[in-house]
Amino acid sequence: MDQKTPLIVLTGPTGAGKTAIAIKLALSYPIDVISADSMQVYRYMDIATAKPGRKELSVLPHHLIDIVDPDEDFNAGMFADLAGRQITELRLHGRIPIVVGGTGLYIKSLVYGLIPAPAKSEKLRSYLRTLSREKGMWFLWHFLAMLDPASVQKITPNDSARIFRYLEIIFLSGIRPSGLQGRHGFAEPAYSVHTVCIMPDRQRLYHSIDRRVYDMIDQGLVDETKGLLERGYTPALRSMQTLAYKHVIRYLNSELSLDEAVSLIQRDTRHYAKRQITWIRSHHEQDCYYNAEKAVQVISHLIDEIYRTS
Repeated sequence: MDQKTPLIVLTGPTGAGKTAIAIKLALSYPIDVISADSMQVYRYMDIATAKPGRKELSVLPHHLIDIVDPDEDFNAGMFADLAGRQITELRLHGRIPIVVGGTGLYIKSLVYGLIPAPAKSEKLRSYLRTLSREKGMWFLWHFLAMLDPASVQKITPNDSARIFRYLEIIFLSGIRPSGLQGRHGFAEPAYSVHTVCIMPDRQRLYHSIDRRVYDMIDQGLVDETKGLLERGYTPALRSMQTLAYKHVIRYLNSELSLDEAVSLIQRDTRHYAKRQITWIRSHHEQDCYYNAEKAVQVISHLIDEIYRTS
């Protein structure tokens, strides 16, 4: 073990059972979870984001959930800053922080830091939003492809947030985002990181995802969506474009039947899990386990080692 602060990361695709693994560990060790989930940061969004319930939170404290409203900005840089502070505080109090989640960019930003890039320009953002309304996101995506072909290989024309940001970087700095990534290097981690990923059999994972969506409906996903709309959070918000809400909104607008909405949520969630799997395997293939019990054993060993050397 080196002299850097040790950090355990538990990752895996949505529906893989990461929270259940963390709760098992909490029965034996003084651990706290730092949630690396880009949707669980939002208040009022509980069912769709599969946040831990009161019973789970009573067993295992979670940090960085319910920290911003759905219409507030939150990004990987903010996560890295808050998570870094939380890790320091927990260690000072003798707790073991475990980063748990499937948002790869959040984990990467915490461990390696962010690409040095210019600050946001609201004036430029406003212009790009106007342009997207007039000409469509396909136009901006193709424009970005002309300026930085490497960047668009990783994003779709629907990813307005990243298209706006990449164009912003180009206009403000004159440097391609892909070039900035090359300069950063991502070579030196800030922590002594030990990553464990849970990777269930693909068919078992997809079955779990389908079942989870049915459970969300039973738990009140439709009413949760209504409540968000009644609070004034519009469908255009990025947070409201998450896998579940956008289809439930279409159901509420009589554009889909409930069965159709459920089917689309299941399909999109499976696709999202597939993308997560691709990212995880490209970064942590050697650290992946198909069995939850094996993951618990590996993390238990890591915790024991951290306590011995701290």
